Amino acid sequence: MTWIDFANLLINGLIEGLVVALPALAMTLVMGVNRFPNAATGDLMTTGAYAAVGVQLLGGVPLWLAAIASVAATAAVSAGSYQLIFRKLAGRPMVASMLAAIGLGFVLRSLISFFAGHDQRTFEMPLMRAWNFGGIRLLPTDLLIAAIAAACLAVVFVLIYRTSFGRQLRAVADSADLARASGIRAGGLMLCLWLLVGALSSIGGVLLGMKAVVTPEMGWESLIPAFAAMVLGGIGSPVGAVLGALLLCVVQELSVPLLGPSYKLVLSFVVLALALLLRPAGIMGRVQLVR
Repeated sequence: MTWIDFANLLINGLIEGLVVALPALAMTLVMGVNRFPNAATGDLMTTGAYAAVGVQLLGGVPLWLAAIASVAATAAVSAGSYQLIFRKLAGRPMVASMLAAIGLGFVLRSLISFFAGHDQRTFEMPLMRAWNFGGIRLLPTDLLIAAIAAACLAVVFVLIYRTSFGRQLRAVADSADLARASGIRAGGLMLCLWLLVGALSSIGGVLLGMKAVVTPEMGWESLIPAFAAMVLGGIGSPVGAVLGALLLCVVQELSVPLLGPSYKLVLSFVVLALALLLRPAGIMGRVQLVR
């Protein structure tokens, strides 16, 4: 493998890592605050992607406008699932919420398959040629995807670490009882959290659809890398989730010349197993959202 091949794989890995970081961060927020792995995150990504496809088909609008509509729709689905399901399971064993999330994912995927079928869908976007810099190929669409993902991550980190919403969220993550005693109302806070989770998942699904194709299984296939990134970075650590996603996707891309593209998902399982065996606390070495 030449250095040019290495550079191309590294760039692809970083772009994929930024996209995977969105659902990984969404899962981390739920895990850090609500204390269960939201297995429906992948199917919320699929919901967002199909919502954008549907808006484009029905309204003939540009992708950016369809993406905004899909974010609103998916955020509503996410908040609705919290109100109808997960809020009522609060205080019960974690496995109850986890199984409910798995069931919700199956319901969303089945509804999408029933109404949209299993055919591959694509977004209506202008075709662009790749830029070639001495063998290093850069697609303008990939750069746009990376920029949007990075901007969304930056906005979320500002919300978490620089706003009253983030301070209250971290307080609930540290101790829900102490937060309640301090006058923090968890009801509205949790609703905002799940709106944010839905928005992140939707953006991740749209960006993934821009990079590949939209299918009912696309989110489910992205769930394992996102979960592995969350564990690798440190369960409950937002920064760790992003670092874990970048590291995992770069390793996956660099392994393609040796293992082939078919084994990228298998590598996610391997990384997940190694992280659990060698460093269960993850890269950031903490299990709370913020201490």
